[in-house]
Amino acid sequence: MYLGRVVGRVWCTVKHPHLEGQRLLMVQPVTPELENTGKRVVCLDCAGAGAGELVYCVKGKEASFPFLPLEPPADTCIVGIVDSVHVKAATKPAEALPAVPVPVAGVPTGGRKRQKA
Repeated sequence: MYLGRVVGRVWCTVKHPHLEGQRLLMVQPVTPELENTGKRVVCLDCAGAGAGELVYCVKGKEASFPFLPLEPPADTCIVGIVDSVHVKAATKPAEALPAVPVPVAGVPTGGRKRQKA
């Protein structure tokens, strides 16, 4: 499953019978930060997505599930339109600090070593 942006539409004069009446859209995969990644993909559309919309896509056998009982010959399908994406901002790693034992209730810190049983 991945995010993508609809960038175009595919027109066909001849289709497989199970694809009759189905829309085929060009989708550009994007990262969670909405930057383009990978090659564009042709997807069946079961969500009614339009040009420029951010969509959620599936690959593999699951791509035909929204169309049951028909099983169109599809490898990718748009299954949702994304309203918003919330990504936690990456933080810069802190400088390496020396390891300091932190006392925890009931756990001895330093001092005597345990004896093997």
